Amino acid sequence: MEKENIAVGLDIGTTKIVAMIGKKNEYGKLEIIGVGKAKSLGVARGVVNNITQTIQSIQQAVAEAENDSGYKINDVVVGIAGQHIRSIQHSDYISRPNAEEVINEDDIELLINQVHKLTMHPGEEIIHVLPQEYKINGYETTDQPIGMYGSRLESNFHVVVGQASSIRNVARCIKSAGLDLSGLTLEPLASSDAVLSQEEKEAGVALIDIGGGTTDLAIFKDGIIRHTAVIPFGGNVITEDIKEGCSIIEKQAELLKIKFGSAWPGENKDNEIVSIPGLRGRDPKEISLKNLSKIIHARVVEIIEQVFNEIKAYGYDDPKKKLIAGIVLTGGGAELKHIKQLVEYITGMDTRIGFPNEHLAGNSPEDLSSPIYSTAVGLVMNSIENNTRSATPEVPEIKTEEPVFEPSTSEDIKEEEEIISEKPKKSERKTFFEKYIEKIKNFLENAE
Repeated sequence: MEKENIAVGLDIGTTKIVAMIGKKNEYGKLEIIGVGKAKSLGVARGVVNNITQTIQSIQQAVAEAENDSGYKINDVVVGIAGQHIRSIQHSDYISRPNAEEVINEDDIELLINQVHKLTMHPGEEIIHVLPQEYKINGYETTDQPIGMYGSRLESNFHVVVGQASSIRNVARCIKSAGLDLSGLTLEPLASSDAVLSQEEKEAGVALIDIGGGTTDLAIFKDGIIRHTAVIPFGGNVITEDIKEGCSIIEKQAELLKIKFGSAWPGENKDNEIVSIPGLRGRDPKEISLKNLSKIIHARVVEIIEQVFNEIKAYGYDDPKKKLIAGIVLTGGGAELKHIKQLVEYITGMDTRIGFPNEHLAGNSPEDLSSPIYSTAVGLVMNSIENNTRSATPEVPEIKTEEPVFEPSTSEDIKEEEEIISEKPKKSERKTFFEKYIEKIKNFLENAE
């Protein structure tokens, strides 16, 4: 029986946890067959601070996705973010003993392995090692060195680093929820897969993913990731400001932000008032929409200015680093009214809102094209790209002459690895990806 490549992405955010099950259809588009969503109770600014509550939220989202799809979820690709994430640029090289032999995957693997041995700050671990341009014998620059000749192979790397304790807490939550962790992906990288085109990545673009607890930045130029950063502020800080500024409860503040909020105070007139029901029989509270937008504007300006400082740190003023495609906004914060205009005003860069619907099949539910689901869609795409089969039919069709559809066996995995080995770039990523996940699994087993 032909096995479908069913993939599951799990977006563990500060506001919500989303489990999404999908597969590619015959046209290469992503068909979402199940979605589960739960309120995130144990995560603050992208970091797990209550393991029990996080496990319960994960189980709730997964159960909802399973009921929606009729599939049993086995393992997931998880997005990781949080204020503990940082990135560095690093150059490294290897000397090859025989310059007359062509450069192959083993040389690339040796070079990347060397970067994985970098000494980090205490308690930190490397999450991603992303090769940029390669140099051969110091001067031939290429993005694909395999098949070329040379005695010295050198590359620039974008290295993403995070706190080991935070990464392992996420892994513990996944395991305790009864799931296997098949992969970790930096959330802005997942979002970029979902909302950016290859043309934008070539031209130069900054993706700003405004979530509940953090705002993530990923900068691409010449089709290569150049800079990543995590700003420890997001939509929840705006809600908190409204709550304090208007003396109302958090639930009312969130509803006010969503229904009447604007990042541009000039849009509201002084006489525009919204009435909030009082607590326990108290008189209703009247809120000026102009004051509401002033509160929102002040915090959004602060967030965007911090992101803009990161864009400046990348060096976008340099003509060679110019971001021709400007800025793409995504995440729940991108739905805030007039935020696009405010970002263009602060940065002077062309801006658009990024929706994941470009990669979704035509029959997908309309609400899935919201920027809120960009990371989850990107994680499913990442899982499919890495040939991860993460779910099986809960009630499989049984035929007497053929076996029941079962999770991957070691033979299946061997077949998949043979297929992947024909594609050099994917093979490199897969090798280190698997090693990293294996390291986390070993740590958890030893901890028990």
